[in-house]
Amino acid sequence: MAIKKGLGRGLDALFESYKEGTEVSTNKDFKVQDLKITEIDPNPEQPRRQFDDIKINELAESIKVHGVVQPIIVKPLGSRYMIVAGERRWRAARAAGKTEIPAIVMDLDEKRLLEISLIENLQREDLNPIEEAKGIQVLLDRLGLTQEEAAERLGKSRPAVANALRLLNLSEDIQRLVYENKLSVGHARALLAVKDEKLRKEIAAKIIEKELSVRETERLIQNLSKEKQKNKEKVKPSYLLEIEAGLEESLGTRVQVIPGKKKGIIAIEYYSNDDLERIIDKVSNR
Repeated sequence: MAIKKGLGRGLDALFESYKEGTEVSTNKDFKVQDLKITEIDPNPEQPRRQFDDIKINELAESIKVHGVVQPIIVKPLGSRYMIVAGERRWRAARAAGKTEIPAIVMDLDEKRLLEISLIENLQREDLNPIEEAKGIQVLLDRLGLTQEEAAERLGKSRPAVANALRLLNLSEDIQRLVYENKLSVGHARALLAVKDEKLRKEIAAKIIEKELSVRETERLIQNLSKEKQKNKEKVKPSYLLEIEAGLEESLGTRVQVIPGKKKGIIAIEYYSNDDLERIIDKVSNR
């Protein structure tokens, strides 16, 4: 993914001229060294919670042929190391049967470690949208960034960041469906237009059952919204219902009071000319 600006671009610049087998990267401040894979642990706070086994295996096959062409970043923790950036490469190297992996060891403070780890992962195109949204929220909460600052670091537009975060307004149940790829991010955004949580869940179930497209889902929600509005318009205030009941009792026929913004209508039903005369007599007190 092309990165326009921000810390992610800095990571790219750090590695862009690295070649397997070199001792030192082009950045004079960091040395690339081979570390034992068994001495390295994943970062428990990174946003990615699931890895595509097929893609890991594809990368592993590439590593068997070409080796690891970009080092991972790790932080020393006692006699071991924790991954700051590059867990996917570490997993693939392990799957490829490698015993060592090129790494840059950086003794980072907690804030810097979290920032690099989050941003490196959030810039991956295959990150699940819920993982992405939660990762961005951590950037805002833990690092005190604004949406605009987070967007700049990620090389994204501010609206893209805002739209990603909107997914967190969905319930955990619906977020899980997106996380499990049962609902697409397009379906999820369509569901945000539904305010009633029970109805959201019913629509989500229908999307999965009927395999509805995003367009079909949007049409379904629009139709439900129109139907709801129509039903809402049918509900009359209690005082009008009382007036209707009183008139019906007095006139002996069905009466409707139809309110309007500037004027209303009183509709009195009759079923024959004689019935009309009877009603007129009552109204005019003849």
